[in-house]
Amino acid sequence: MGHVTRIVIIGGGPGGYEAALVAAQLGAEVTVVDCDGLGGASVLTDCVPSKTLIATAEVMTTFDSSYEELGIIVADDTPHVDTPARVVGVDLGKVNRRVKRLALAQSHDITASVTRAGARVMRGRGRLQGQQDLDGSRKVVVRAADGSEETLTADAVLIATGAHPREVPDAQPDGERILNWTQVYDLDELPEELIVVGSGVTGAEFAGAYQALGSRVTLVSSRDRVLPGEDPDAAAVLEDVFRRRGMNVMARSRAQSAKRVGDRVEVTLADGRVISGSHCLMAVGAIPNSAGMGLEEAGVKVKESGHIWTDKVSRTSAPGVYAAGDVTGVFALASVAAMQGRIAMYHFLGDAVAPLNLKTVSSNVFTDPEIATVGYSQADVDAKVIDAVGVKLPLLRNPRAKMQGIRDGFVKIFCRPGTGIVVGGVVVSPRASELIHPISIAVDNNLTVEQIANAFTVYPSLSGSIAEVARQLHTRKSGEGV
Repeated sequence: MGHVTRIVIIGGGPGGYEAALVAAQLGAEVTVVDCDGLGGASVLTDCVPSKTLIATAEVMTTFDSSYEELGIIVADDTPHVDTPARVVGVDLGKVNRRVKRLALAQSHDITASVTRAGARVMRGRGRLQGQQDLDGSRKVVVRAADGSEETLTADAVLIATGAHPREVPDAQPDGERILNWTQVYDLDELPEELIVVGSGVTGAEFAGAYQALGSRVTLVSSRDRVLPGEDPDAAAVLEDVFRRRGMNVMARSRAQSAKRVGDRVEVTLADGRVISGSHCLMAVGAIPNSAGMGLEEAGVKVKESGHIWTDKVSRTSAPGVYAAGDVTGVFALASVAAMQGRIAMYHFLGDAVAPLNLKTVSSNVFTDPEIATVGYSQADVDAKVIDAVGVKLPLLRNPRAKMQGIRDGFVKIFCRPGTGIVVGGVVVSPRASELIHPISIAVDNNLTVEQIANAFTVYPSLSGSIAEVARQLHTRKSGEGV
């Protein structure tokens, strides 16, 4: 090409902004079209805010569950009452102000680095206009908030428009009492009784967080257990912890509607039962933002679910159009969105590219304890998707866990019989998101259980359990695992 390659990226979340950084570094002329602020849902309404809220909740839980065992005395401020009051409380208004401040700061940092890299950021909504031009370029129409439109010409377009909370027709969020997960940060007061509908990752994270902050929580799950998509042993530990802390976990209960009754919310279940609370959080999945973008006319194949079809290098069915992130429905993770975006740019701009390998993705559920996973799962092993053996070791036996008063959790590793190559793992513990990394490195680099077992670990440390599991697998890899 005689001219500078023009890239237009629609959507400024992790898929979009990471792609913009790569494309700008590779010498392309980059425009990012974004309507909410760079960082997208991940930074503004989802990952960053929820994990900030959870960080406060975590401090509360740690304090509540282990200070007596660790010998910490809390001076009770109600000396004349027989039942001691909970001394530690939370100012949710203050927590939420901090959450929003951090989210905006993170968004500003991203905007600064994208601009510094040489990309142009445009506020507005982008849509594709028609098929490819004869020279192979594409037209993107950007509509600003004031209604004015500008048409951009691009050699390649990346669609990274994300997703938005799914709504149940009879449970429309009002932002006050019935909330979706983007609206909870507007609360000034802690909900007294919170009903959380949906027991996937989002539902479980918020249910655990608000329980720790002091709300009475009811978790309504349409499935047999919380976190139906996670490792069954891990989900069982978490559900047990939830119940032990006083959460009302309702399994096999499908919510049909939620309605305001004065300053209360009534949730009606499919079997006719009605449960009442002060607030209700709807966490029932997400819908991809693919409507009204001219995809069909541009030749971009969209699945029935609304997700954009992509291949392993983020190409859509239309030449010169790529897609990344939640809008593709591959994995709703910021890390995967970023990788899809980067891969798209490497591919189009002719740099070395490795196709997306989902079997090396590590992910974490930020409940307390956290649940971190990487590689092949227990479900894969059970379904004979892969021939592997596994060993699970409870954290209870770990000396550091004993010292810190950690009772719940485990380390589980899967390896290939014979070779001992590590193919997957699960960690359930505080900060599991940090502990999964050595297992991720092993999975990504085809390391064996011997190699993990032979590396020194600090004594005492939680990571010692990873080496211990590897040692047990080393002796068992020829036989049957768990």
